Amino acid sequence: MTGVVYTETVVHSAPEALASHAPYQLAIVTLDGGGRLTARIEGVRVVIGDAVRVVRSQDGIFYFRREE
Repeated sequence: MTGVVYTETVVHSAPEALASHAPYQLAIVTLDGGGRLTARIEGVRVVIGDAVRVVRSQDGIFYFRREE
């Protein structure tokens, strides 16, 4: 699954269940096949307009990484 970053943010103050993961980046991704979803970003920080690809899914959360 691939797409383009529509918007992004970095979470510094996470909910208790995710506090050990902070800071982490979230993005809304416009999918190439249509639609948008909220996803976690792994690796290098992304910016609006970056092409991204899903690298895994865990507990219903999609993890994307910037395409190099």
